[in-house]
Order: sequence, then structure tokens, then C-alpha cells
Amino acid sequence: MVRDDAVIGCTGVLLIGTRGAAGPGEVLVRIRGGSETFLAWSAEPLPAGTTVLVSESRGERQVDVMKWAEPLDASPGDAGDAD
Repeated sequence: MVRDDAVIGCTGVLLIGTRGAAGPGEVLVRIRGGSETFLAWSAEPLPAGTTVLVSESRGERQVDVMKWAEPLDASPGDAGDAD
């Protein structure tokens, strides 16, 4: 099992939703100047189409992901905005 450290910290979109501990989904990750697919595991179920952040590589084209929201896409009035 060889870890792919290059994928950690990359974002992607779930092609197939994850099922939490019940099983993986599939994520399309922007990496190495293109896009690659990986099996995606998450703590809680996430639906297809969710943007995710890769937090860990399990090796053998498997990664751990979490839901991700682009910080610059936050709408005005969101928590954290300066008044």
C-alpha cells in the first residue's frame, strides 16, 4: 500500500456519494495538472455532487474526505465577516 501524499489537501467533487462507515463513494480530484478518481471515505454520508477536501491518503487510490466550502465563496453576512 503506497500513500499518495500529493493528493492530500486537494479538493474534488463526489461522483458517487459516500455512506460514512458503511462504505466509500468516488471522488474526482484536481491533481497533477488534470483530474483523477479515487475511492472516497468520509466520517458521515455525503451526497454525490458535494465538494470535498482530501484529508488523508489510504494508499491504493483510496482517500479520506470531508465536506468543503470555498472560503471566498461565503456570502455577505456569514459568520466571520468584519462589520
